[in-house]
Amino acid sequence: MSRFLIPDIVVKPKARYEQMHSFPHLSKFVHSYHIKIENQSEMVVQLISRHWFIVNGFGEVREVEGVGVIGKQPVIGPGEFYEYDSWSPINTEIGKMYGSFTMLNVGENQIFEVEVPEFKLNADHIAN
Repeated sequence: MSRFLIPDIVVKPKARYEQMHSFPHLSKFVHSYHIKIENQSEMVVQLISRHWFIVNGFGEVREVEGVGVIGKQPVIGPGEFYEYDSWSPINTEIGKMYGSFTMLNVGENQIFEVEVPEFKLNADHIAN
């Protein structure tokens, strides 16, 4: 499988601390995140899978891999975008996430990777 980066597929993450679902006294800090994937290319692409690295404040890394996102494998045409929301718990007040999406160029049946830039998972009382 060929793996290369396509600069015209842009991923924009944004995280939010979910105080109502977090339990600091139990070391459970929950964050939701919103992902927007913009297809600025001329090709039709499909998101095939995800690979996340979730890092807590101690530097411990948890990897999450799976098919699609939130149970879907969206097709994104030229000039279109796809957005979704998900969440992740960590056991420290601060952390971060980053990763990649495996995508398919539908027209050429070619697989490629798109980087998900690092974003912070910080409880509200921690300065971003």
